[in-house]
Amino acid sequence: MFQTRLNDVAAEVGAHLDDVLAGYPDQQVIHAMRYAVSGGKRLRAFLVVESAALFGAGGAMNAAAAVEALHAYSLVHDDLPCMDDDDLRRGQPTVHVKWDQATAVLAGDALQTLCFSLLAAPETHADGAVRADLVASMAAASGARGMVYGQALDIAAETAAQPLNLDQIIELQAGKTGALIQWSAEAGARLAGEDIAPLGAYAKALGLAFQIADDILDVEGDAAKAGKRLQKDAEAGKATFVSLLGLDGAKARAAELVEQAEAALDIYGSQAQTLRDAARFVITRDM
Repeated sequence: MFQTRLNDVAAEVGAHLDDVLAGYPDQQVIHAMRYAVSGGKRLRAFLVVESAALFGAGGAMNAAAAVEALHAYSLVHDDLPCMDDDDLRRGQPTVHVKWDQATAVLAGDALQTLCFSLLAAPETHADGAVRADLVASMAAASGARGMVYGQALDIAAETAAQPLNLDQIIELQAGKTGALIQWSAEAGARLAGEDIAPLGAYAKALGLAFQIADDILDVEGDAAKAGKRLQKDAEAGKATFVSLLGLDGAKARAAELVEQAEAALDIYGSQAQTLRDAARFVITRDM
């Protein structure tokens, strides 16, 4: 049932992004943008939609599409030769491989601005203060205090004299992966004018569990299902949750974090069941 709901949200968000991009000129960069936002689990969008449903808040589809656009931009740039130099993403050639590096840079730039355009649109919320809060919080989550900061730490780790310790990896991943997941889970409360703290606590645990699960999949996963190259960190000699905690230890830690995430939702009772299911999903997925 959860997988069906996840798939339904993914399809709805994908259709919304298609509608938005249909209003743009027929240019190569637009084709690259559409290509970049296609596929994927759309977990971040799902968290937006379900957190909004928790409060009966409108505007979720624009906010969900916005975070998917931002996430896609980060992947397009992350795959570039100057970053991770990957040629496969979601089982397809990366944007710079299918087109070229310049197109990939421009497509990523345009997807980032699309995110903020969607959040600032009157259709997202009638109250300009709410829209401004969504924009400001997304800027913080995606910028030099959030996702970009985490990516910078990751790049620096490649040439560091010593591998990162556990606390340093947690800090890195809280920015690189966790910040957008947290924004997504809090978005519904922001749209509804409700307290974001419970969903923030949920998302912090969820985001870390998600990354630990990624590290586990990097060791045990199937590259065909993952749709990307695996074991890159091990090949580069970088520390991961698995290398520091061991495989069993990493699995146990991820399970503990899921319990923490679920506990943070107790205040919402049975209404938050799909969000609890999402927490379990992140450590049982195979891609």
